Amino acid sequence: MGKIFYLMGKSSSGKDTIYKQLMADEDLHLKNIVLYTTRPIRQGEQEGIEYHFITEEQLANLEKEGRIIELRAYDTCFGIWKYCTVDAHIDLDRENYLIIGTIESFCKTKAFYGEEKVIPLMIELDDGIRLRRALDREMAQDQPKYDEMCRRYLADAANFSLEKKKEAGIEKEFLNDELDVCIAELKEYILHEMRKRI
Repeated sequence: MGKIFYLMGKSSSGKDTIYKQLMADEDLHLKNIVLYTTRPIRQGEQEGIEYHFITEEQLANLEKEGRIIELRAYDTCFGIWKYCTVDAHIDLDRENYLIIGTIESFCKTKAFYGEEKVIPLMIELDDGIRLRRALDREMAQDQPKYDEMCRRYLADAANFSLEKKKEAGIEKEFLNDELDVCIAELKEYILHEMRKRI
């Protein structure tokens, strides 16, 4: 039986880089689950890679079709941005998957598929390093959104609090202060979880 490995962490903790390396690892053979969002595409992002970028109308159609597993809305400095997971050809009888999300979306996905099939991968990194990375990334954009960057950074303290981690049943964390070491630890853990019987 397959599993969904759920990659989480505060903004600029290195999730995207970790995700790409794990997806490229031929030993893991992970399939991707790409989230859907109504937020604008950022410079350097590609449709269907980081997200499926959709309109409010397209989101409403997915809801009518009953294909939404979980849906979140964030009141950003630029209006309401929505993110969701869509039940689109996920075959846990044969495949293992990797997805990036939040504690909230992890809990909803776990409720949908079952606790034994959704495995948390929580990434941690020093807040000062994260802030510097976030600022560097925003400065590289054609139209930097510093106010939104700051909002997300501050919101992470509440969204990834110790209490929320405990409520979600997240006990193990992976420190991303050395990327190669973090990737190796994640790979070993994923392979161990894959060998477990459900």
